[in-house]
Amino acid sequence: MVDEPKTIQTEQPSPEKRSLKRGDITAAAVVLVIVGFVAGVLLLGREEKPGIRVPDWIDQQIIGINGTGRRSTVLGTVNNIAVHYVGNPGTTAMQNRNYFNQPTTTVSSHFIVGLDGEIVQCVPLDEVSSATNHRNSDTISIEVCHPDTTGKFNEKTYRSLIRLCRWLCDEYGLEATDLIRHYDVTGKRCPLYYVEHPDAWDQLVQDVANYEE
Repeated sequence: MVDEPKTIQTEQPSPEKRSLKRGDITAAAVVLVIVGFVAGVLLLGREEKPGIRVPDWIDQQIIGINGTGRRSTVLGTVNNIAVHYVGNPGTTAMQNRNYFNQPTTTVSSHFIVGLDGEIVQCVPLDEVSSATNHRNSDTISIEVCHPDTTGKFNEKTYRSLIRLCRWLCDEYGLEATDLIRHYDVTGKRCPLYYVEHPDAWDQLVQDVANYEE
């Protein structure tokens, strides 16, 4: 003889409990939407300083975050633009950029100006670079390529450097006199030619002041 199936009585949730569960789900959904929105804003804002659109004559080749050369540290107020020379005669902008991009490299710059006048961006404008020692926290850094051991920039490189410096001055509300050399921060003979020839540095600053597109 087969027993007849028994009906199992289950407790039905009260209207109050059903409402509470729906409320919990709704609240959780709202929190997830807010977190996702904030995360999206943060991610979208990392590659470029808010309000600054990098012109198309700058080649953006952002290096990876390695914890040393590029640490993804937020850059605050910019007070100066620091000019350097690469110190490796005849090397190109991309060769120097690729050196910065190695996982063990401890240095970097925001921009490199090459021998043919090309401008490569290595670090986002809202991040600190590793080029100007204790002034990394309030400067935009530019490394400049040079053809020989004198460290003097060739004509194409010089023209592009002036253009880049003028654009940065305009974007950050700086004057041409806010350009500095690495030498002015640490006493290091960089950029070499423009330390040994201060009159040439003065002319560079004047050329930035007078530059017009």
